[in-house]
Amino acid sequence: MAANDTIADMLTRIRNSCMARHQTTQIPATKMTRSIAQVLKNEGFIGEFEEAEEGIKRYLVLSLKYKGKTRKPIITALKRVSKPGLRVYSNRKELPRVLGGIGIAIISTSSGIMTDREARRQGLGGEVLCYVW
Repeated sequence: MAANDTIADMLTRIRNSCMARHQTTQIPATKMTRSIAQVLKNEGFIGEFEEAEEGIKRYLVLSLKYKGKTRKPIITALKRVSKPGLRVYSNRKELPRVLGGIGIAIISTSSGIMTDREARRQGLGGEVLCYVW
């Protein structure tokens, strides 16, 4: 599988695992996926995540969160914004608000990966990687 878009791949894996109500999901570990997982964890969209190794391959194992008896996934949607073929950048004044602030936009800034809220606070713009809500 030639997944040169590791972020889209990560979002798809999380999306599929949530729909199938899985407890955990495996994602190839890169600096980027690690940072995004950290943001998702800080924002309460996923539980813990840890790194596992299988031979030379490294994985992040994310534990997904559900709410209530019906086990509704906490993450209702993940949307890739900036793609390898079409990068989407935003300066600090134009940072997107996701669902009026209910969701988060994950931004890649010069000071690392963070949420739109965090980037706004620090007065930074950057590449809009994805929306999560």
